[in-house]
Amino acid sequence: MSLTILPGATIGILGGGQLGRMMAMAARSLGYRIQVMDPDPSCPARFVVDSCFQGTWDDAKAAADMARGCDVVTLEIEHISPAAITAAGRHAPVRPGYQTMQIIQDRIEQKQWLFERGIPVGPYLAVRSFEDLIEAASRLGPDLYLKSAKGGYDGRSQVHIQDCEPDRLLQAWHLLREQPCVAELAVPLLKEISVMVARSPRGEVRVFPSARNHHENQILLWSVIPSSVPDHLETMARSLAVQIAESLELEGVLAVEMFVTKDGDLLVNELAPRPHNSYHASERACVTSQFEQAIRAICNLPLGNVDLLQPAAIANLLGDLWLEREPRFNRALAVTGVHLHLYEKHQPRKGRKMGHLSAIGRTPDEAVERVLLAAGEL
Repeated sequence: MSLTILPGATIGILGGGQLGRMMAMAARSLGYRIQVMDPDPSCPARFVVDSCFQGTWDDAKAAADMARGCDVVTLEIEHISPAAITAAGRHAPVRPGYQTMQIIQDRIEQKQWLFERGIPVGPYLAVRSFEDLIEAASRLGPDLYLKSAKGGYDGRSQVHIQDCEPDRLLQAWHLLREQPCVAELAVPLLKEISVMVARSPRGEVRVFPSARNHHENQILLWSVIPSSVPDHLETMARSLAVQIAESLELEGVLAVEMFVTKDGDLLVNELAPRPHNSYHASERACVTSQFEQAIRAICNLPLGNVDLLQPAAIANLLGDLWLEREPRFNRALAVTGVHLHLYEKHQPRKGRKMGHLSAIGRTPDEAVERVLLAAGEL
């Protein structure tokens, strides 16, 4: 049986972006020391951790150097190479582990794994050549998404194809660098939701209330907890998340992104084995935030209560806001129930997540209304 890693120990995080930063802040509140590895020596987590090791996602030496001084290692981004995970694992347990990451890092493998276990997924086909893409367009088209099998998030490394003419297919194939992809039917959606589930090495499982997510240009614009889906869908969504976590023998947290179709069906879209943008509101909505829960899970501590305290919503602040002038944060903070969360990223870029606003409300709709009002004041 895995030992409990008590406060005072050192936690390593592969990745020092905003998720690593917020995990580190939660871990510090619990009394842990933190080390991170990131390609950027001035990454957002750098300012709240004990040590920062510079290394790319495939830098096995940097991963090993960081893990050597740690009691447990986790990750905040799923693009860490197998070599780096293996190297870190020689010095400390890595949670989630290598087997889990192998399944999740490849979208073709992930879809097949879900399908084989009876998890509902939308119609899809693996694409490994341009001929495969022509076949997929014939069988799934004319409206489909083409997603790289590896890498990419926030809409990167994917193309929406609404015209399956050969020239358009060839253009999409070139855009994704002629690498293996997943072709997915564009299913008519009622809404998008996600469910965060945590599982500790001892096998304890806790599942958060579902979150409703609104995307524009494949980037999350706002999210709210709870999602307000009908009770039967809430029960089904949580049950699917638990089934997936148990089947993976997850050690850590896992966000399960799902679609609610216009026909009322529930489909699993993708898995993210880390804290997730759609659960930033858990800091204000739930008894235990996703960040503290992630630390509890990897350290084999008792998992925290995830009951809903109050509806809460978040709105992402993208680098676009900074391109003309400094955002007017004072105006946003004048809105009742609104908090500001900045990630200390120094170079705003179009589409880059620089921070978020959060808001509480008596209802989910009121929380969304407040956070969007505050975002508009920026």
